[in-house]
Amino acid sequence: MNKYIKIAVAAVLILSGLYLMIFTRSLGWGIVVFLLAALPILIFFKNEYILLAFWQLRKQNMEKAGEWLKNITDYKSQLHKTQFGYYHYLMGLTNAQDHPTKVEPFMKKALEYGLNMKHDRAMATLNLAAAAISKGRRQEGQKLLDEAKRLDSAGMMTDQIKMMKDQLKMPTMQKHMHNPNMRNRGKFS
Repeated sequence: MNKYIKIAVAAVLILSGLYLMIFTRSLGWGIVVFLLAALPILIFFKNEYILLAFWQLRKQNMEKAGEWLKNITDYKSQLHKTQFGYYHYLMGLTNAQDHPTKVEPFMKKALEYGLNMKHDRAMATLNLAAAAISKGRRQEGQKLLDEAKRLDSAGMMTDQIKMMKDQLKMPTMQKHMHNPNMRNRGKFS
């Protein structure tokens, strides 16, 4: 649903609440309608599909979270601009297991649009570091890991950061792999 339709519904509910309170003298029903008007206003700022996707992520159900996110067809018309970052963040998290190569653009967009919570920024940066390390960009990966460690003030991702730093210390196999056709062509042959 378009975000402006939600505001129109809230305006209609507020006007009907005023009508009930002023003209029909039904103070109780007017208050009830006013309270109902708070729901579309809340959903304007916090999209229902993103809230449901977060709920499914909390239950570790990535497929269901992805299904809820697929209901957002055009994020610029359906979401408030403060939710753009979280939309891309959730898309990156839900695609992380099935399509790890698609995670990096989503996380970059999420950090561009902005994430409110520090641990969300740390998780996005950690995913970017993992993508950089897997593509052989070790220096960029190291910088991103240091940034993720700085952002992780609660210490929730220390194990993952430590594991990735250990992975950085290991030599890459591409540098140490030898071509079997080049065995006899050494320095002294």
